Amino acid sequence: MGICYGVTANYKLGNETLIKVLDGASARLRSLLKKQGRLENGALRIAVIGGGCSGLQYKMDLVDGPANRDIMVESNDVRVVIDPKSALFVTGSELDFSDDLQQGGFKVTNPNAVVTCSCGESFAA
Repeated sequence: MGICYGVTANYKLGNETLIKVLDGASARLRSLLKKQGRLENGALRIAVIGGGCSGLQYKMDLVDGPANRDIMVESNDVRVVIDPKSALFVTGSELDFSDDLQQGGFKVTNPNAVVTCSCGESFAA
């Protein structure tokens, strides 16, 4: 799904009470968006989907901007878009990035997760 040309998406603006982007994640996202020529309007889409060893997992993609019904949060100089269903699971979360060789990548610290797995990419709420 994407945005049709000439049509503006109908989305809501959220704030950092939904998700906060920490410095490491902001720097990495800005670098990735710049490489793709999307720095001006691009965003990171975070979705919560079924799966993983604990029942739910995060899916992250770089996108051109918000789609209909999304919630867009501007935090630490980057944009994050989340669909309303996923927003229920991530409210109050923080997004960080680590370049650690073993467990590097984007990491979500989620206060709603009652069970997490050791890989840090799956949770139950």
